[in-house]
Formats: sequence, C-alpha cells, structure tokens
Amino acid sequence: MGKRKEIEMDKYTLCTEDFSLDNQELLLGETLFHNANGYLGVRGCFEEGYPQGFSQVRGTYINGFYDFAYMGQAEKLHGLVEEKQTILNVADTQTITLKLDGENFSMFEGKVIKSRRVLDMRKGITLREIWWESPEGRQVRIKITRMASFVDTSLFLVRYELEPLNFDGTAELVSVHKGDVKNFFDPNDPRVAGEEIQHILIGETWEEAGASYILSHTSKSGGTVCSAVKNAVEEPEQVEEHSLSLETGLVRETFRVKLVRTKCFRLLKYTVLCDSCHFTDPAGQAKEKLEALTAQPARALYEDQERYLDRFWDTCEIDVYGDGELNRALTYNVYQLLQSVTKDRYGNIAAKGLSGEGYEGHYFWDTEMYILPFFTLTNREIAKNLIGYRYQILENAKENARQMGHKQGALYPWRTIMGSECSGYFPSGTAAYHISGDVAYSVVAYYLASGDLEFMEQCGAEIVAETARLWMDLGCWYQGKFHINEVTGPDEYTCMVNNNYYTNALAKYNLIWAARLYRRLKEAGKADGLVERTGLTDGEAEAFVRTAKAVFLPYDEELGINPQDDSFLQKKLWDVSSIPEEEKPLLLHHHPLELYRYQVCKQADTVLAHFILEEEQDLETIRKSYAYYEKVTTHDSSLSSCIFSIMAARLGMVEKAYGYFGDSAKMDLYNTHKNTKDGIHTANMGGSYMGIVYGFGGLRIREQGLSLRPCLPKQWEGYHFRFLYEDSVIEVKAGRETCAVTLLRGTEKEITIYDRPYVLRDRVEIPME
Repeated sequence: MGKRKEIEMDKYTLCTEDFSLDNQELLLGETLFHNANGYLGVRGCFEEGYPQGFSQVRGTYINGFYDFAYMGQAEKLHGLVEEKQTILNVADTQTITLKLDGENFSMFEGKVIKSRRVLDMRKGITLREIWWESPEGRQVRIKITRMASFVDTSLFLVRYELEPLNFDGTAELVSVHKGDVKNFFDPNDPRVAGEEIQHILIGETWEEAGASYILSHTSKSGGTVCSAVKNAVEEPEQVEEHSLSLETGLVRETFRVKLVRTKCFRLLKYTVLCDSCHFTDPAGQAKEKLEALTAQPARALYEDQERYLDRFWDTCEIDVYGDGELNRALTYNVYQLLQSVTKDRYGNIAAKGLSGEGYEGHYFWDTEMYILPFFTLTNREIAKNLIGYRYQILENAKENARQMGHKQGALYPWRTIMGSECSGYFPSGTAAYHISGDVAYSVVAYYLASGDLEFMEQCGAEIVAETARLWMDLGCWYQGKFHINEVTGPDEYTCMVNNNYYTNALAKYNLIWAARLYRRLKEAGKADGLVERTGLTDGEAEAFVRTAKAVFLPYDEELGINPQDDSFLQKKLWDVSSIPEEEKPLLLHHHPLELYRYQVCKQADTVLAHFILEEEQDLETIRKSYAYYEKVTTHDSSLSSCIFSIMAARLGMVEKAYGYFGDSAKMDLYNTHKNTKDGIHTANMGGSYMGIVYGFGGLRIREQGLSLRPCLPKQWEGYHFRFLYEDSVIEVKAGRETCAVTLLRGTEKEITIYDRPYVLRDRVEIPME
C-alpha cells in the first residue's frame, strides 16, 4: 500500500487515509498522532502493535520525571559532566489486542478495506477508525478514540468500539497494563540515548476494586511512579467471560464478548499516572484520581476537554487566508505547543515535547527564545509556570556557576531536566552562557507584555539580578570596554569565542534590566523581599548600569556589519551553496574543529540578536549584517529559518520572508526534514507562530509600548492573529488593502502602527504599507 493520504478538512482537523506498510510512515504516524497534555504523553502506536521485524517507539512519558544515566568522559577533567538526567518510558497502557472467533486482528493480515486517523484539535482527541476483513472473511469496524486530558492531566483515556458488519460471533479483547518497559535507544543517533538501560524497576503490582496498579521506581534518581488502569464496559450484557491476571509488572484483563451483527461493543480504558516529582503519594493519589474519574460519565470528561480548548483557542487563534495547507500546519503547531507545555512549575518544554525520546527529554534555551513568547502573548498562567520553573532551579544555576569557577551569579544549564547540566560536550553546551541571558530576557519580555510587577517581586527580578551577577564575574575590562571571552553563541558551528555579539548584547540587556527592575520595585515599595533574598544594593545596581554601558559589541567598519565574534571574519569562507544534500547536516559529516575554522553558521546568531534587540543597531547595519550572514548559514538547525523570515519581513523583503517561513511552519506536519518520526520540533513550532506575529505582523513590545508593522506576501489573501497585552485582548487582521486592529476586551491602549501613534479604543483600520 502507498503512503498516507491527507484529506481536506477544516484547519482544526488533521485526517489521513490509506494504511501504509512502510515502517517510516508508521513511525511518523506515532509522532503526528501522539496524545499529550503537558504532564503525560503517549506515542501514537497501534494498540495491537506491529509484527516482528517492524520498529516502533512505544512510549509513555511524564514531563520532568527522570532517571540518572552515566555519561563517561574520555579524559576526566575538572567540572566535566559525567551524569545526565533522561526522560523515562514509564509504562505501556495503550495496548489492546483483539481476536474475532480466534482470528487475530492485525493491519498486516487480512484486508484493510478502509482506514483513517484523525486529530481533532477542537475536541482534544485522536481517532483511529478501521474497516477490516479477516483472512476468513469476517468484516468489522473498529473505532479507537484517545484523549490525554487537559483538565486532569494525570488521565489518559482510550475508548475502543467494535462493530461486526457481516457476522455474529465472539470477540476476545485483552487490555494490557505493562510496567516492565525500557527507553528507546540508538547508539548511532546523538539525539537519543545511545545505551540500553533498565531505568524503571518494578516494585509492586496489585489489583483493587477492579483496577490494576503498578508501582515502579527509578534505578538511580530515587523517583517513583504509579500507573493505574481500570477498564469499563459500556455494554456489560455482551460480556460472556471476564478475567484479570497479574504477574510482576504485567496485568492482562480479558473480555470474551458476544458480537451481534451491526451492534457496537465499547470498552473504556482509563489510565492515571502519578509520579513523585509532582505528587507526594503517587500510589494513594493515583487511586483517588482513578476512582473520581471513573465515577463520572466519560461524556463529561470529553465535554470538559472541549471547553478547555474553546478557552485556549479564544486568545491564540491564528489564520492565514489563501493557503489551507499552511493554515493547518500553523494550527497544528500551536496545538502541539499546548500538548507539550507543563501546566505547573515542576517541568518545562522538552525539545521534542512529549512526542518521543529525542534529546532525552531535556529542556534547552529553546523554551525562552522560541516557545515562551507564544504563551506570554496568549496564556499568562502557563508563561508564569515556565518562568517559575527557572526560579525553581535557580539554586542549581548558582551551583553550576560555582562549578564553572564563578564567585557569584547564576549560570543556567545548557540542557537539563531537574536543574543540573546534562551536556557532555562543553564547547557547544556548557559554554553557551547566553542561556542565562535568554532566561533573563524572557522574564523582561513577560513583564513588558503584562505589566505584572507582583510576579517580578515574587521571582522574576531575582532571576534577572542573579543572571546579571554572572556577567559581572565572567567579563573583564580591557581598554575601557567590558569583554566576555570563551563562550559559545547560538551558532553551534562556531564555539569558544571572544565577544560573541549575541551573548554580549544579551548581557548588556540583562544588566540594564536587573537595575531597572530593582528601581521599579523600590519605587513601588516592593523591593524588601528581593533585597532580603539577594542582598542587592543601590551600589550594585549602579555597577550593573556602568558595566552595561561599557559592554563591547563587535562592529566592522569596512563591511558595516556586526561580526559574530572577534575572530569570525578572520576565518576562511565556506561556500554554503556548494554543500551537497547528502552532507547535511554538516555536524554529522565534518569534525567540529573543521567547522569551527570556517565562516559557516548552523543557525541564526547575530541575526537573532538583531531581532530581539533591534534597538542596539541602526537599520542599515542590521540590513548589511543580514545579507552577510545569509550567505554563510546552512540552516541545519530547525531554529534558524523562522528568524531569517522575521528579519526579512522587518527589512521589507517580504517574498524572502515568505520563502523562509514556509519551510519553518510546515516542518513537522508535512515532514519536510524527514525526521518528524523522531518527535516534533517544539521550538520551531513556536518559531512559526513568531513568524506570523513578529514577522509579517511586525509586532514589537518594548519599554516604549506596543507597535505593529504589518506586511503581506503576495501568495496570501491576508491573515489575522490575537494576543494579550497588559489587561487586553487585541486582534490584528491584515488584508491586501487594509490592516484592522481591534480591541476585543480590556482597556484602551496607545499603539504605534508604521511608526504613527494611535489610541486603540475599539478598532483602528489603516491602509497596508
């Protein structure tokens, strides 16, 4: 059979038809149709499994639940990381097998008359529907609905419907609850674990009141997790036999069912997961939750899910007119951000969300610079949770700074789960000091969008102050300027350099805002807590400002650009246009030292700095820098194209912005990079949202206020998006002739459009430029 066929539906519905035997397509489907809610995630594997010889990543994950794994260093130098955290496959509760009068149901046997998979982003469910004929001619319709609840995030619910079409007979359904699971590993892929380790150890397996429980613990980190499963039958009169068998770490519940032609049989399978990172008593609380959830009608759970999503889409709706494929991709990306993001302060957003084990569930700077902007503009509570997580691990960041030889300040780890550094390759990991500036930048961005000084009092200002102290210790004075040496910027093909422009510009911003927030809290009479916790003084705040004014920002007079760092322009040029496709990405085909000796960039670096800190340079410098770096950037990172798109739009190169944007927005849904099977690219998904709002919409929120500079590619009829600003919900709608900005809720706002001031009381409509 051929590859999956996508069916045209509304933008909130993804529907594919035609079953494929291709293993890569099966793995892709596991990612595209995974279920997650920010706490738990379940890969979209077939309930009945695949035949022997087919690979699958049959995983269920909890955000922030981890074990330790040894990461040996060839040379044991001081401070090199030798232990990492890794996300865990905690249990398999998605398995349900089926026999029809003794014949095993399998998509690989008999005849698949028709099949389809659906993701409904309004209802928050996935649907798998199959019309199948057994080798002996029995025809059946199977409909399987899955939901990871956004309302009670410990719940994963499967509804299994079975309808015989041309026969009366007997079916045997076996619902499996398996705790003896392992993580996926591939020694040839640096993005996943390279070793096979039994991270989850079974502690106890029991049955109580018709539910099964498996309590497990991690091999090294001391964590525990309880998976609780209860099966409920909607047509109990059809059940002829029922049994439940327990082994250590394995429970099988069997239903022998009488089938009557065209009459449905329905099985509900409730899974509740509770872990010790989020719950004080995982087993006891799993039992309480399972009892409460199964006591209410399943219909109510589905209705709660739909209401939650109604509220979600109300503030973050985004549309592009004239490109249905792109519109669906954007909607998919936004929905995946919701599926991936933590709903508390114990976790964050992993590079692959909860769709797979890529990068071992670690959190990166991706969150602050590519994902948090979406939540800052659409969901304040989630944005505060993400910043709150960084506050939760602030002490770890301070400890990390001491490990790196700093007497003060906080150095956030390059990749982590619980707060300590997990990067084994320090040149492009620990040396990426900019992550502390990224975290501080995200705190300030939240404050500028919300005006929430109370949150700054609670934790935001402390994060900004402690990261500012890091720069004071890291940098040094030379010829009247403040220099920052031996760091790595966002471009991972250029490591361990002096005066990386991006890092220095962020350090300057961090120092300025540490002093500014301190002063604002003092003026409001709210600085006592900050002072008590940090010992911050007027003198130290003034030193921050003096240092910020002296931070060295590289500039080349001859080229009129900001060099990426002190030595970047001294290196040989690499003709990016001549790189054959089979040598991409370069990091898999060239030694790091070879890459470091050339002017070749993996991703946006200085261009990214010009986007987030546009006020640091005049527009002509930004324009020349853009043209220079465009010629030497491979975009091997999924974080790159969206930034080049945003800045092309800012510079008036709208069609170029369109070209970069399409590649970014469609990456996962249309598998443009051929690696979505390993998991989604959450940061790129956030970047595609930024591409519309910050790029084509030209939205900026600075200390001076809110501004817009909309532009429209010729390929589109228009677009609209909504966002939060202070106490208001605002909608921007751009068309070929005019742009309308509407105040949907909240108080009037001063706003700048195309550099002209307006007061937004109801609606402002102006000609497009």
